[in-house]
Amino acid sequence: MRRTFRNTPILAVMLTMAGVAVAQQPIFYPAKGQSQQKQSSDTAQCHSWATQNTGINPAVLAQNAANQPPPPGPQGQRLGGAARGAAGGAAIGAIAGDAGKGAAAGAIAGTMAGGARQRRQAAAAEQQQQATQQQTSQQMATWNRAVAACMTGRGYTAQ
Repeated sequence: MRRTFRNTPILAVMLTMAGVAVAQQPIFYPAKGQSQQKQSSDTAQCHSWATQNTGINPAVLAQNAANQPPPPGPQGQRLGGAARGAAGGAAIGAIAGDAGKGAAAGAIAGTMAGGARQRRQAAAAEQQQQATQQQTSQQMATWNRAVAACMTGRGYTAQ
């Protein structure tokens, strides 16, 4: 089955809405007086050619971008850190003679440690998301270059 990508502008919007930077699509001018029907046919054939020759399918990229999970939200690291810190602080406080003060100090330290863990995880997730977006953008730029090469070869001027 041969697939054409007549809805490439729609795919670009989907990718953009999914938070993926989209490489700008070239605009083609029919330099040899090609009709609109001929240009549409050539564009569809060039989209197919670009997909076959680059191995990049914009529809799959759009679907992957739409299915990309959002960055993780808070997952209780502070609360868990507070609980662990309180338990450890209570044990140390019991040895020193005041388990309550030890638990309170441990809870504060544990909350801070849990918050730091949460920030590290959020930063790592953000870096991963940015790397994925950059890779998708580079793939779209490659695909767009292939389409432009094909259309230029068919007598269109690409801008």
